[in-house]
Amino acid sequence: MEMLLRTKRITICLFFFVLSLAAAIEIPLSVAQLPTITEQSHTQVAYPFDDDFTIKCEARGNPQPTFNWTKDGKPFNLLSDPRIITFNNSGTFVIQNHGIISNFQGKYRCYASNALGTAMSEEIELIVPSVPKFPKEKIEPLDVEHGDSVILHCNPPKGIPPLHIYWMNIDLQHIPQDERVSMSLKGDLYFANVEENDSRSDYCCFAAFPRLRTIVQKMPMTLKVSRSNFIKERKPKLLIPPESAGSSSSVTVIKGGVLLLECIAEGLPTPHLSWVKVTGNLPKDKSVKENFGKILKIEQVSAADEGTYQCTASNPMGRTKHEFHVHVEEPPRWIKEPEGGVYSVGTNLVLLCEAIGNPEPTIQWKLNGMPIDSRTFRGRISAREISLTNLQLQDSAVYQCEASNKHGTILASANVNVLNIAPLILTSDGENYATVVGYSAFLHCEIFASPAADIRWTKDDSVEPLSALRYELNKNGTLEIKETKKDDSGSYACWASNSVGKRAITANLDIRDATKIVITPKNPRVLKSHSILLKCQSEYDSHLKNSFKLSWRKDGDQLPVNSTQDSRIIVDMDTLFISSVTLEDQGVYMCVASTSLDSVVAESRLIVLDVPDPPEDLQLSEHQNRSVRLSWKAGASHNSPVNESIIEYEESQWEPGRWQELTQVPGNDTTALLTLAPYMNYQFRVVSVNAVGRSQPSKPSLRYATPPAAPDKNPENIRVEASEPNEMVMKWEPLKPTERNGPGLEYKVSWRQRGVETDWNEELVKKHSLTLRNTPTFVPYEIKVQAVNNLGTGPEPNVTTGYSGEDTPDAAPSGVSVDIVNSTLVKVFWFGIPRDRVRGHLKGYKVSWWKTKSMLDGKRHHPEKHHLTFVGDRNYGMIPGLEPFSEFRLTVVAYNSKGDGPESSPVVFETPEGVPEQPRFLKILNFDKDSVTLSWGLPKKANGHLTGYILQYQIINETHEIGPLSDISVANRSTLSWRLSGLSASTKYKFYVKACTAKGCGNPVTEEGLTMAQGSKGIGKISEAVNPTQKFHPIEALEPGTEYTVRLVTKNWVDNNSIFEDVIETRGRAYAGIYDGISTQGWFIGLMCAVALLTLLLLTICFVRRNKGGKYSVKEKEDLHPDPEAQSIKDEIFGEYSDSDEKPLKGSLRSINGDIKATESADSLVDYGEGEHGMFNEDGSFIGAYSGSKEKGSVESTGSSTATFPLHA
Repeated sequence: MEMLLRTKRITICLFFFVLSLAAAIEIPLSVAQLPTITEQSHTQVAYPFDDDFTIKCEARGNPQPTFNWTKDGKPFNLLSDPRIITFNNSGTFVIQNHGIISNFQGKYRCYASNALGTAMSEEIELIVPSVPKFPKEKIEPLDVEHGDSVILHCNPPKGIPPLHIYWMNIDLQHIPQDERVSMSLKGDLYFANVEENDSRSDYCCFAAFPRLRTIVQKMPMTLKVSRSNFIKERKPKLLIPPESAGSSSSVTVIKGGVLLLECIAEGLPTPHLSWVKVTGNLPKDKSVKENFGKILKIEQVSAADEGTYQCTASNPMGRTKHEFHVHVEEPPRWIKEPEGGVYSVGTNLVLLCEAIGNPEPTIQWKLNGMPIDSRTFRGRISAREISLTNLQLQDSAVYQCEASNKHGTILASANVNVLNIAPLILTSDGENYATVVGYSAFLHCEIFASPAADIRWTKDDSVEPLSALRYELNKNGTLEIKETKKDDSGSYACWASNSVGKRAITANLDIRDATKIVITPKNPRVLKSHSILLKCQSEYDSHLKNSFKLSWRKDGDQLPVNSTQDSRIIVDMDTLFISSVTLEDQGVYMCVASTSLDSVVAESRLIVLDVPDPPEDLQLSEHQNRSVRLSWKAGASHNSPVNESIIEYEESQWEPGRWQELTQVPGNDTTALLTLAPYMNYQFRVVSVNAVGRSQPSKPSLRYATPPAAPDKNPENIRVEASEPNEMVMKWEPLKPTERNGPGLEYKVSWRQRGVETDWNEELVKKHSLTLRNTPTFVPYEIKVQAVNNLGTGPEPNVTTGYSGEDTPDAAPSGVSVDIVNSTLVKVFWFGIPRDRVRGHLKGYKVSWWKTKSMLDGKRHHPEKHHLTFVGDRNYGMIPGLEPFSEFRLTVVAYNSKGDGPESSPVVFETPEGVPEQPRFLKILNFDKDSVTLSWGLPKKANGHLTGYILQYQIINETHEIGPLSDISVANRSTLSWRLSGLSASTKYKFYVKACTAKGCGNPVTEEGLTMAQGSKGIGKISEAVNPTQKFHPIEALEPGTEYTVRLVTKNWVDNNSIFEDVIETRGRAYAGIYDGISTQGWFIGLMCAVALLTLLLLTICFVRRNKGGKYSVKEKEDLHPDPEAQSIKDEIFGEYSDSDEKPLKGSLRSINGDIKATESADSLVDYGEGEHGMFNEDGSFIGAYSGSKEKGSVESTGSSTATFPLHA
């Protein structure tokens, strides 16, 4: 140790404080010390069914104590009986249950002694019970008369309590007990007065001893009750307490025990027992009456229960009383026990011993188990105190204080150890400690010394003791470093010294980073049945990795790591997943991160949102004829406030079982005044609504029936519906059940012809309609309908005008004439029929027309009628969509709700010539360097006599620049080809051809091509339309052995970007010889026939579809089978299908469209009817089958499309 002091160069110059070692720590067993009893038995019962009985006494001390016993105050030798088994270094012994062991019963005391003194145990009582038995005796029968009192004595044998006594018959049936017949606390059976049915010969008393597992039976007793000659009525007389005890008696009860006061009386009629406390009130909270009021029981008796209690037995004949003077006593209990300890030589000793009890306990002091003789004791001794001064080593002893009264004895021991030893450090040297930043560190230095040692702590090589406020030295020598920091790491030394010697140990301290955690999300709000994932993010010191643990808790209770039984809550390390969240899942979830040095907790409160609970406790108040107040208690809102409450009702008379909404009230309201209808049997329920949804409906309220009343309103929507001529059907909306107001609902219908002075006709009906027959056709009537029930009529009804039944018009329009507007549009005029000939409400006029012949070829046509309807009372209309240069016939009829009237006389009219449609095709047959040959087809419809064709052409190039437009007139209408000369070589041209009549020229068909360069072969271009949905397209009529450029472009010819371009070369004629013989082969002929037959079939199908479906345009085909790419191109460029030829070129001032005169009508759209073709453009042009020369018609006839194929030959 001296070497250690020199090496560390530690000079101790300051210490914190001196410890009082007497109360600091337990004396190490290596230090000489007095014996101390560490374990002992208490009262012991030697049950006969046990194999042996153990009496324990254990003690510690140095030197090892030896043990002695006394029995009933006399020495007891454990070796005196071979049935006693002992143990080395122990005072415990075992008595084997062999033979008669009753001689072992008594009170034992254990003494443990060594050279320093003797310790003494408390008394240990061993009870050896005998087997309880009733004595064999002959019990004489009891003969009594009716009304006498009788006592059947049990006198049970003695045994180990508790004792249970039962009175039964020989069949083990309990004897019935009541106020008349009852058992006392001692077990005797008392009869206040006997009756004849009490006679029996098998009254048996059974005594049960549960701890001894024994039940014994007394011999049966016989009771004979004979009839008395007179009635023995008498006032009560107490049997317990007996009259010999006087009018009062004293009772003593132990504090904390049970007070039982008993009064049993005899008399006729049977007395009634009552109890009072004369000196106060009976304690209501702990006093009970048992055994039909004959026993007053008070548990946990206290001093307040002392006093006088009185029982009174009374019957109609009189009463008797007895008073109990209750005294509460208690066994001894300590107020101050003597305390031993370690004392150094020369100090003083004071031992105090105080106890209370009732009666006052006596105090006796003992030294090493023997009474102290005050004559030889060198200290001072009194009943409550022992004192010694200038203690020496030989003063070490065990002092015992014993307090006794008649209710018991208590013992307290004090070991006074007088020692003189150098400090003994019980903590191991070189201990390693660790903690985390911010926590306290505890470095232990447990010391035993006498006299007390001075303790100091130093750090590292410093000789200065630790003195900062963060350092605190505890009484047991432990150094506490508060709010540690990283620089607190290091080596520490603990120094202990007293007058006898000194010692030191070292300790090492490491400071780690504190653990940190956070839960996300923080305090989430989740809808019920949804899911939530909580994540616990953590940081911890790397040195603590092996000890780091995460756990989850809910409301403080641990959640298991594995998933729950229904796999709804899953804990997986740092995550907590809850699926299908329930209301029970709401609470505070804690993530607990712990290491070997610290533990931190993060919390997140899960809030579960759900629809409200149903409202409860519906109450009705303020009952009125047409109102009632409904009140309720709101259910739990489940974290989302109630926005509104919906009150529903169900009535049992008209629609039982059907709940309907009555009203709504704001969410905070829990009462509403409900407006009700008469003659209804209501019940109500309430539904609460919050942001999550609607609650379940509440339980229905009580029913509330409103009294009947006269109707408040009359039927509505009174009308006369279509009926037969000379008949009128009046109808109205019937009153709803809630509007009837009472029984016997009927409708009083009143009517009269308008404009005729006559009384009202009236009829009562129960239905909601009334039919009148033999009325004039279409005559106005005044009608009113009034509601009537058994309690009266409704308010005065309003008058409604209706007309009797209609008939079809009986006159035709006259003066029908036709004005020709243009070749496809006419205006029709007529004179309307008189009002009285309409015979109903005029709906309008219908115009019918049909084509009779073509003016071009004179052919007659099968009449196909077309119709247009003109609504309202008018005298003209526009008929669009007519074929030019044709003869038509036209009629007009008036119509009403019943149907059409007669037709007018047919009017014949002719449409003038119109402009032709587009030629069917335009082809470039030959290209030369300065000329080209054009070929075209006839127009599909000439719409008049053709007068010739107009040819136009102009130069175009790749930059959208165009040349002037040149015209050539072909006067011969039979000419279908033309050769143009004077063209420029290697130049791209666009050609136009349009047909003409005397009315003008139609839309052109177009084509373009490139003239040849000087010295080159002719170059031509063939364009063919390709449907955007096609996957391939054949090109025919090519020259053999010729090179062609094939290009796929969009329909907008100005856009020169091609989708596809390739150069191909057709086979020469030399190859033709290979196939010369094929045409003569039979298989080839058969194949060609099959192809021809299939082609004919396809043409037939197309023809049928064409005639059935009208015009089957390319546009309609694309609508059925749209191509996304083509649709996009169309939407961006054209809007709907139209030939690119009709798109005016940049800089073209003389567009061919300008040669066609406008034919738009100035008439309004109102002039057109609503027939099968009644749809028009904003300019009045008709859209439909009669739209005239339309663009898509040209597409259909020429096959041109959105793409062309320039062909270089």
